Amino acid sequence: MSCLCERLAKGLELHPTCIGHVWVFEDLSTEDLTALADAAGRKRYRRGDMIFTQGQRADEMFLIKAGRVKLTKVTEEGGEMTLDIRQGGDFIGENMLNEDVNYPVTAVCIEDALTCGFRKERFERLVLDRPTVGLQVIKNLSKRIDSLTSRIGNMSMTSLEDRLYKVLVNVAKEHGIQSPEGLKILFPLTHEDLSFLVGAHRVSITRAIRALRESGKVAQQGRNLIVQVG
Repeated sequence: MSCLCERLAKGLELHPTCIGHVWVFEDLSTEDLTALADAAGRKRYRRGDMIFTQGQRADEMFLIKAGRVKLTKVTEEGGEMTLDIRQGGDFIGENMLNEDVNYPVTAVCIEDALTCGFRKERFERLVLDRPTVGLQVIKNLSKRIDSLTSRIGNMSMTSLEDRLYKVLVNVAKEHGIQSPEGLKILFPLTHEDLSFLVGAHRVSITRAIRALRESGKVAQQGRNLIVQVG
């Protein structure tokens, strides 16, 4: 059976990952995966559209099937920081699985996009009809918590410079283009953005960026960073 999202794609480049293959639904049976795909809702967005906003009740989760989505957060001081850029195959809005919470970030499309996902009521009905889906989701959430705990432990054992370089390499590989100088990240990242991604003070980020430039691992071209990936 062809991907049901193809009906709405209309020129968009679809990612091959299906809603049933994202981490939260891993290891489900073929029958459960088919039920998930059939029950999911598809939505198309234009560049600049908001999928959800910070503080809005979290009642829907989405797999990005096409396009790119920027996640931003408004600080207590009123500034806006970019936390991440998600693309086809990424999952957003998993906060829906918690009880009565709000989205902690805003998701805005920076390209025309297509999503595939569930509203909370529909997903809960699916779980009641197919209890194995709910049990597997609980197991996968537990595995994700273990993975994040391990990642935090590893971060504490590496230098800030190394952590920052790894973050920049990952961003460059996902959202960069090859240039003669290295992988150029397609959008500007402020030191405030990087401080949130790495978990360090902005002043420390400034020093780490300077060290990466001096070592030749990172270069600046206008407002964009270029990363040397070995």
